[in-house]
Amino acid sequence: MTIAITDVVLRDAHQSLFATRLRLDDMLPIAAALDDVGYGSLECWGGATFDACIRFLGEDPWLRLRELKKAMPKTPLQMLLRGQNLLGYRHYADDVVERFVERAVKNGMDVFRVFDAMNDPRNMKAALQAVRSHGAHAQGTLSYTTSPAHTLQTWLDLTEQLLETGVDSIAIKDMSGILTPMAAYELVSEIKKRFEVRLHLHCHATTGMAEMALLKAIEAGVDGVDTAISSMSATYGHPATEALVATLAGTEHDTGLDILKLENIAAYFREVRKKYHAFEGQLKGYDSRILVAQVPGGMLTNLEGQLKQQNAADKLDQVLAEIPRVREDLGFIPLVTPTSQIVGTQAVLNVLTGERYKTIAKETAGILKGEYGHTPVPVNAALQARVLEGGAPVTCRPADLLKPELAELEADVRRQAQEKGITLAGNAIDDVLTVALFPQIGLKFLENRHNPAAFEPLPQAEAAQPVAKAEKPAASGIYTVEVEGKAFVVKVSDGGDISQLTAAVPAASSAPVQAAAP
Repeated sequence: MTIAITDVVLRDAHQSLFATRLRLDDMLPIAAALDDVGYGSLECWGGATFDACIRFLGEDPWLRLRELKKAMPKTPLQMLLRGQNLLGYRHYADDVVERFVERAVKNGMDVFRVFDAMNDPRNMKAALQAVRSHGAHAQGTLSYTTSPAHTLQTWLDLTEQLLETGVDSIAIKDMSGILTPMAAYELVSEIKKRFEVRLHLHCHATTGMAEMALLKAIEAGVDGVDTAISSMSATYGHPATEALVATLAGTEHDTGLDILKLENIAAYFREVRKKYHAFEGQLKGYDSRILVAQVPGGMLTNLEGQLKQQNAADKLDQVLAEIPRVREDLGFIPLVTPTSQIVGTQAVLNVLTGERYKTIAKETAGILKGEYGHTPVPVNAALQARVLEGGAPVTCRPADLLKPELAELEADVRRQAQEKGITLAGNAIDDVLTVALFPQIGLKFLENRHNPAAFEPLPQAEAAQPVAKAEKPAASGIYTVEVEGKAFVVKVSDGGDISQLTAAVPAASSAPVQAAAP
């Protein structure tokens, strides 16, 4: 059986390696070559790219999608969608989910990989059904993780629930690189044995097991895998496309891809990547700490950046050790956007204050209250009681509590556009959805859509600048903590008391805060 290859170079590769900064101008020159390879699909949209486009790059993400579709008409384009969260950081009403999917299809999207950070199938249902209703490929997702609460039966049950919802295929998403080769073989074998479904595997290379996991999954009968062109692979990213193509050449699983065409693409990105050096993480090989912390590649890059900016880079190991403890308190939830940011931020707060849960972030409280959906096992009872304050947790599908909101959102965006003299796009609904997902950042983007000076300067290829050794931080200080794309200034006094928590005012910087991970 031929293995289908999805190359993630235009989305998850640069999201993991250099904070989602790859610009459309660096994609289009190589688009025709990518389109000519014969990939099963090309992942190029979704995840954090929408956020990065309007927050940092000054690019219209809808225009990016249209331009990529025009440049690559032969290859199915693929995106990562966060279920009821879409590409934002909260749950949206079903009418917003439906319209977003419709517009994504109209603008050129073919394959939707739909996941939920809680692995709650109720949070994927509306998006999956919308995708199928508009004639696109709906791929349900198992966000792979390990814990005392997760067994083989966990994944078989979730697979069955997704099939009942209605999907065209299922992806196993190993966002942290913790899927061992033997576990990959067992999981793929058992799913294939029990269900007639096309199965895809996505692994990160962070721990060094990804290539072996892909190979064992292929032996077990997986239908497709994700890779990244070699010059945009490894470390926080993914297995190299060429390595897998060469490994399978001449076997029953031969991909049929031309290694010479791939080398041409690799050479291009080898040069392009030099421009984005300032956004690269510190990892040079593999990181075995992730086997315990289960931190996705993009999240690790983000944590490093946050702590460095706070002059607290020496706290990284403490934060990584705290993350599994927070995760257990929150019911062993998987670590993938937005839960990875929520758990990571709470861990940072616990470490910086010197006392666990002296301050509970709003989003952490939301998980404890059930606002994000079911957790794999019950959350810490004492913490839950503390945030509920005598109230009851949410037990229904969280989106069932949301009233239709699209009409109100559209009216509000049109009103603000008129007041501020903003010219909306030809298909104004795309701008409405942009602001719906990111109210403040989205509106700022619309105001400055044709003003490059309002965003990051174009990246330049230059030698890496030496980084000064951080001084040991004092017990007290002022820190900036990012929660779901919003920055907060935290003033910590001696003894770890938080005396101030205010929203940070974005400032121009040569090293901006990185976009959130997948």
